[in-house]
Amino acid sequence: MLRLPFSLLSPAGARGRLSILIFHRVLPHADPLSPDEPDAAGFEAQMRWVRDWFNVLPLAPAIDMLYAGSIPSRALAISFDDGYADNEALAAPILQRLGMTATFFVSTGYLGGGCMWNDRVIEAVRACQFPELDVDNIGLGRLALGSVAQRRAAIGTLLKGIKHLDQPRRDTATDLIVAAAGGRPSPPLMMQPEQVRRIRALGMDIGAHTVTHPILTRIGADAARDEMARGKNELEQLLGEPIDLFAYPNGVPGQDYASEHVAMVRDCGFKAAVSTSWAAASAQTDRFQLPRFTPWDRSRLRYGARLLGNFRRAAQTVA
Repeated sequence: MLRLPFSLLSPAGARGRLSILIFHRVLPHADPLSPDEPDAAGFEAQMRWVRDWFNVLPLAPAIDMLYAGSIPSRALAISFDDGYADNEALAAPILQRLGMTATFFVSTGYLGGGCMWNDRVIEAVRACQFPELDVDNIGLGRLALGSVAQRRAAIGTLLKGIKHLDQPRRDTATDLIVAAAGGRPSPPLMMQPEQVRRIRALGMDIGAHTVTHPILTRIGADAARDEMARGKNELEQLLGEPIDLFAYPNGVPGQDYASEHVAMVRDCGFKAAVSTSWAAASAQTDRFQLPRFTPWDRSRLRYGARLLGNFRRAAQTVA
C-alpha cells in the first residue's frame, strides 16, 4: 500500500533519496524504563514492514550509489550505534534471517563488557531500593522513585541534567548518581571483541564511533582527532580490514559536532559519516553529515506514515 508513495518520494537515479534508520539496542523483552527501545519481536515486525516497502541496502554501497546517481528507488539502510551486546545476540540474527544487513557503529573503549555512562544511570535507578534518589549534590534535588513512571521521569531528569557536561564532570556526576542509588556494580552491556567479529561474519558491516563516545564539541581538537583515529585503528586491527564509515557521538549538528570535526573525519580517512539529524539524504547532502531517523511507532500504518513524513525534512548540517 505504501510502496507507491515511497517510490514517488524516493525515486531511482539522480533524484534518488536514501533513508537511514538508526537504532541502539534490541531488547529480549519490553523494558518499561526504556520504552523507545524495541524488543526482539517488535524489531522483527518493524524490519518486515521495512523490507516490504524499501530496497534495503548495505550502507557503504548505498552511499556510493546515491552520489553516483545510480541508487534504486525506495533505498534504505539500517544502522546501530554504540556496540551493545544485544546487537550481536538479537539484532544481527534477526536481520540475517530476514535477508537484511546493517552497519554497526562501535565505540571501542567499551568493548569487553563495558557500560556507557547513560546506561550506568539507567541501571542505577532500576536497581535503587530507596523511595527517592537524593542527587542534590549535583544540583538535581530529590527524585521520587515510587512508581515506574517516576523512575522513568527520574532517568530523564538525570540524563538531561548531566549529558552535556564535559566528560570528566559527567563521569564524576555518574559516579555520584550510582553511589546515591546504592552503589551496585553496573552490568556489562557492551559487546566483547569476538562479538564484533561474529557480527561481521554474519555479513554485517562495522563503522567507527570513537573510543569513549565523547561529545566532540566538549573536548579539545587534539582529543577529538585522537578519538576518531584511534577508534578507527582499533577496529581495523580487530577485523583486519579498512573501516570507512563514522558516526558522530550523540550526533546533533552544531551542538555535538562542528565543522572542524567534519574536517577531522575526512582527514582520518573515512569515506562518509552519519549524524542524528532527521531527514532522508539526497545527492546534495554532505556525505560527511548524512541524516538518520527511526520512527518510534508500534503500528505498521503509523510507522510507515512517519517514514513518509521524514522525506519532507531538510537535513540539518554544519557549514
